[in-house]
Amino acid sequence: MASAVDIANLALSRIGDNATVSSIDPPEGSPQAAHCALFYPMARDTLLAWPKANWSFASRRKELARVTMPWSTWQYAYAVPNSMLSAIAVLSPDAPDDYTTSFPIPYSPQEYPGGARGISLGYQPQPFVIESDDNGQQVIYTNQENATLRFIARVTDTTKYPPMFVDALVWLLASHIAGPIIKGDAGKAAANDAYGAFLGAVGRAVEADTKQRKVNVVQNVPWISNR
Repeated sequence: MASAVDIANLALSRIGDNATVSSIDPPEGSPQAAHCALFYPMARDTLLAWPKANWSFASRRKELARVTMPWSTWQYAYAVPNSMLSAIAVLSPDAPDDYTTSFPIPYSPQEYPGGARGISLGYQPQPFVIESDDNGQQVIYTNQENATLRFIARVTDTTKYPPMFVDALVWLLASHIAGPIIKGDAGKAAANDAYGAFLGAVGRAVEADTKQRKVNVVQNVPWISNR
């Protein structure tokens, strides 16, 4: 598995820099290490929060903590988890996935021995907004009681990164450091080339990551399908 230093050195090599850094946290003293130290966290968090890339290794689920609700436009307010980079969905606490809700079915135990049964009713996340309160703290407003949040967390442990995510991160970091290291028109060209390569790499990484999950969406509820 690649370390942050490995990722930095790969990014340098992709812009044609032969330097090898030994540390970026803290930077070891070279200009290359300083640039990598500056841009690495930005590149990492940008990729983790990439639109429509709900990375399986960074996806988390957490029961939210209630906070004081100052507005009447929403029923509930919750604190944003400290590790959250981007929100995916607000769900009921018993929803196994974004497409299923659970509630008791009013039929006999012989017909539905499971009692409460998961019903697929289409995409189920509840409406929500994230805003900042008067103290600058982010708050989630929603009408969902006892809400659970699915979100992307800031994952700093590079051993958790899949290889294709690492490849995309290397190219994104390369696009950030190319201009400061190479400078001039050549630096701009190198940055543009690296970013183009990044867009291809992130597309492949997202496609590969979607294979890590499968949700069967049932269009009809049980009492309709059994008629």
